[in-house]
Amino acid sequence: MTERRVVIAGTGSGVGKTTLTIGLMAALKKEGLVVQGFKCGPDYIDPTYHTAVTGRPSRNLDSWMLNEDIVKDIFNRGSTGSDISLIEGVMGFYDGKNPRSNKGSTAEVSMLTKSPVILVINCESMARSAAAIVKGFQCLSKAVNVVGVIANRVGSEGHFKLVKTAIEEECHIPVIGYLLRGNNIEIPERHLGLVPAVERGELEGFFERLGDLVSETIDLEKLLELSVTEPLHINGSPTIFAKKEEKVCRIAVAKDAAFNFYYKENLELLEANGAELVYFSPLAGEKLPEPIDGLYLGGGFPEEFVNELAREEKVKQSIKEAIKAGLPTLAECGGFMYLAETIQTTDQKEYEMLGIVPGKVKMQTKRAALGYREITGIKGNFLLPDHLKAKGHEYHYSNFHSNREVPSAYETKGMRDMKREGYMNTNLIAGYTHFHFASSPMMVKNWIQKCKENSRDSSYVSNLESYKVNGIFTATEPIAKGNGLNEI
Repeated sequence: MTERRVVIAGTGSGVGKTTLTIGLMAALKKEGLVVQGFKCGPDYIDPTYHTAVTGRPSRNLDSWMLNEDIVKDIFNRGSTGSDISLIEGVMGFYDGKNPRSNKGSTAEVSMLTKSPVILVINCESMARSAAAIVKGFQCLSKAVNVVGVIANRVGSEGHFKLVKTAIEEECHIPVIGYLLRGNNIEIPERHLGLVPAVERGELEGFFERLGDLVSETIDLEKLLELSVTEPLHINGSPTIFAKKEEKVCRIAVAKDAAFNFYYKENLELLEANGAELVYFSPLAGEKLPEPIDGLYLGGGFPEEFVNELAREEKVKQSIKEAIKAGLPTLAECGGFMYLAETIQTTDQKEYEMLGIVPGKVKMQTKRAALGYREITGIKGNFLLPDHLKAKGHEYHYSNFHSNREVPSAYETKGMRDMKREGYMNTNLIAGYTHFHFASSPMMVKNWIQKCKENSRDSSYVSNLESYKVNGIFTATEPIAKGNGLNEI
């Protein structure tokens, strides 16, 4: 028994991995194949492209945040029913958590999943030198399986033949095709606002043209031949995604163009542990659903839609009331920004958000943070109690500012430092870090348990009503005196 899977890796960032991966997906799908996409690392945006092209949810394979069995588990679950899986790499093939090992790299994912590798090279201004690059990638680790090469940004078919001859003679693997330089098929700059464009279908024509170009100059039959390998077996505990309970609570999930950064596995783990997920769109004017026992405000692009979000007063009020009343809530990055008092855009305009978190968010043109985080809960964090640890990622172009001391939610450890981050108040956990629940499945159980307790304790509803005047929420002091809730 065999199956098809292949890693599309690059010699470095910017060599064209995403362009080629999407083009290959589109071309293979046009041939009638069911294609499954995966992305190495923590990125949310590239999987959005994969999903738009293949029609199947793309999934992240991250060997730093997740252990080996979970990486394999996610791959096997995601690839079920597909004819071929394309795994897009991250950064350069060997680039990962640190320069001394393959940890967190595309190379490590290829080894864990026992996947053949197609190496993408930017061949602009070189010929025989391309062979030296390929040989270096082959030799750095004997455990990887580089089976072929795609030459990107060649100047002509003649240039391609020079590169192909050099690589095949020196490295003994096939060069299966090329894309020309200057053919105007680069993916538009990955500004955060592109994801909504993908979701609206505005790039479908681009994806189709890219697939046609790939079909013209890349040998798809050879790719399929090189992708054939043995099924991936897991030697470990049963899947963590197995259903453990019937529905025991309802968790509202904000999902629209402003809030869409969710690892698929996070949502599936919540469901496996007994949560019914109820989706709603703050951007579309949808108030918090009722009844619910928890709230998940994921990351995304609130800064792209600040005017629309600021106008939706009823939506903001419904969320604000519920959180103040003790609704167990996790807000990550964009969700955290939405809970602040205001968001200031790069043109210095301020827009009023929910005001739950005492402080302001300021956008900037320079990236504010990027990198993996090991997260430890601070005392009182219901998701990560008793020094429970989780892993995640931080990536944003904004900073949070407050003129008073804000109670942090957790401590994060990055490559260079350790810091306290986020905001915590009773049943609210908010901050810039994106969690991967599969790195610490117990945090899901903790959340579900808190939601179940919340569902049983209806006193917060009556407490909430006592602070309404003519139906308007007017609380300026603790909502539920005597039950541990603090003023927000």
